[in-house]
Amino acid sequence: MSGIKKAIVTGGAGFVGSHVVDALIKEGFAVSVIDDLSGGKRENVHQDATLHVVDVRDSKAIAPIIAGSEFVFHLAALPRVQYSIEYPEETNSVNVGGTLAVLKAAKDAGVKRVVYAASSSAYGNQEILPLSEDAPPQPLSPYALQKYVGELYCRVFSDVYGLPTVSTRFFNVYGPRLDPEGAYALVIGKFLKQKKEGIPLTITGDGEQTRDFTHVRDIVRGMILAAKSEKVGKGEIINLGRGQETSVNAIAELIGGAVTHIDPRLEPRHTRADIRRAKELLNWEPEVSLDEGVAELKKLFGV
Repeated sequence: MSGIKKAIVTGGAGFVGSHVVDALIKEGFAVSVIDDLSGGKRENVHQDATLHVVDVRDSKAIAPIIAGSEFVFHLAALPRVQYSIEYPEETNSVNVGGTLAVLKAAKDAGVKRVVYAASSSAYGNQEILPLSEDAPPQPLSPYALQKYVGELYCRVFSDVYGLPTVSTRFFNVYGPRLDPEGAYALVIGKFLKQKKEGIPLTITGDGEQTRDFTHVRDIVRGMILAAKSEKVGKGEIINLGRGQETSVNAIAELIGGAVTHIDPRLEPRHTRADIRRAKELLNWEPEVSLDEGVAELKKLFGV
């Protein structure tokens, strides 16, 4: 058993986290999951992983779990933008306080690297596309701000304590196990659920807002490369996206069906990732096309 490498996935019962767990187990890691199941599902967790139903903020509980690990993938969060607007203190406690607790435990355990699930929401509205990691953050919600603060904490822990960290900024993740009610790729999940229920697809505003929809398999591959790459580990920020923007109207057409429009809301108008840094530092590029990914989901949803 001593020869088996150990990895931790916080939020490993959630949408993206559970796919990280699957990939690590496939690579031969012994995986422990830290998840309080407030958003994740027990059935998402691979049978060969060890699930610890623990609050990520509980320093005393997570320290012995993280001890002896090689890598920590930190995805535990309260990821809903609207929820963060209504409950900024609670979401701050989890999204910032939880990240701090994980970094502290990882530092004390001497782990090789922490890979942090950051968010492209940190960019907010930007004049220049594609969105480069060097663009000044303009978060438009407490959630976006909290995820950005997590990146800063990662960099500080690298600079001050020598803990190797890297932040991977996700762009609109979609794929199997996505929560139709959740924050990730909200529009794809919502449209599929509406299509299945036989109701019109609800488009916010004019539907011409664009997003860089990225398949979960590509995201997971990027995270694992970020854990292993010798070119990172000092708190770098790396975009993980397809590098292409697609309008909400185009997604509605891909899924098919009648549509209805509701009032616009405060959100970034356009997002598209600049993925040159991921190519350079991780030797990563996306492989799953949007057509392929949506077709796979339509089958899973039975629509």
